[in-house]
Amino acid sequence: MKEYLVGKNDAGQRLDRWLGKTVPLLPAPLAQKYIRLKRVKRNGKGAKRDVRLCVGDVLQLYINDEFFEAPAPENAFLSVFKPQLDILYEDEHILLVDKRPGLVVHPDEHEYVNTLITHIQAYLYQKKEWDPRAEHAFTPALCNRIDRNTGGIVIAAKTAEALRIMNQKIKDRELEKYYLCVVHGRMTPSNGRLEDFLSKDEAKNQVTVHRSPVPGGRTAVTLYRTLAVRDGLSLMECELITGRTHQIRAQFAAAGHPLLGDGKYGKARDNKKFDRKFQALYSYKLTFSFSTDAGVLNHLNGRSCQVEHVDFAEEYFPEYTRK
Repeated sequence: MKEYLVGKNDAGQRLDRWLGKTVPLLPAPLAQKYIRLKRVKRNGKGAKRDVRLCVGDVLQLYINDEFFEAPAPENAFLSVFKPQLDILYEDEHILLVDKRPGLVVHPDEHEYVNTLITHIQAYLYQKKEWDPRAEHAFTPALCNRIDRNTGGIVIAAKTAEALRIMNQKIKDRELEKYYLCVVHGRMTPSNGRLEDFLSKDEAKNQVTVHRSPVPGGRTAVTLYRTLAVRDGLSLMECELITGRTHQIRAQFAAAGHPLLGDGKYGKARDNKKFDRKFQALYSYKLTFSFSTDAGVLNHLNGRSCQVEHVDFAEEYFPEYTRK
């Protein structure tokens, strides 16, 4: 319990607004609930949320200690009242979540509350599967990343053991990752392999494709097949053999067929014709293909997970997606 004495600078404020300023990590809907449940008392008694505070009022807050911490990316999950997650699969060790385009996976300089990992942490905290005060050393974490404007499957580890194992499996390429994308034009050949070397400009967050090795360059391999062709666009399925930054986007652009809607590697005039604001790229299928022991994750071996709907595929290739 925390106790506060109202001074002249706080007098005249509504109780709920004072509470929002005093405990900024407490979500507004939860604050209203606590007021109704009389976990916020004024002079020893419950009070209405719109009551005006007076000098000398004593406010008693029966609220969990963690809400009184200073707001930071590490505790931003406390501010999420109703986590928004599209969960594809869950067990005691991992979560597979379908991330919507436009959502960042980790906090950055622009956003640290409305991120995928924040919603996942809030979900597990509210389910009482994770208690940051008890854990100390472990925080639920993502095993893979997807660009802000790319949608699709993200793996989250709920335990330290699962995180260690899954990170190793990804490193050893014991997961098969498939993407759908739409590119301008028609690939020749229609099915094939893109193998290049990518170098990254960290300042611009952009990669350059090279046909031969370059200092600092990393091998990038993508297998692709054409699923459908319509109105100057091609629907492609890609399997990532490596997992480099912007790999699919940069390789197809270098091949002369940039992704629809890609403002970084494509051409604005081509995208404007289709009124597409961001890249048509989706991590839509994941298969666990463990060739070595996976410990507590062995039950996942051979399992595939696939999203049900990919908006751009249904929009631009309705005949194919209805098959």
